[in-house]
Amino acid sequence: MLRSSEQERVAAGGEEVRVAALRTAVSRLRRQLALLPADFPDRAVAEDELADLAAMTAHGVPEVPRLHRSLLLIVGALGSVSALARALADVRRAVALFGGPAHR
Repeated sequence: MLRSSEQERVAAGGEEVRVAALRTAVSRLRRQLALLPADFPDRAVAEDELADLAAMTAHGVPEVPRLHRSLLLIVGALGSVSALARALADVRRAVALFGGPAHR
């Protein structure tokens, strides 16, 4: 039987809530980025990292250090694009649900 804290992490479909939140946030940011007509130097970096995050959410709970690395690259690439600010903040919040990276 699952403990109550574990039960809170599992959505109705059996998927972990954190993973579902991250998948939703990443999907929204990818859609908004695709609709953005502007081209900028790091757009390909952001698109690649978002694709990686989407793939990670398809295979269960992602590795926290990898999540944070991807988030840093995405923020570096898109942080100054005001049209994506809200969707980017949603991705940040979703990554934060997984906690901080392990200390070395």
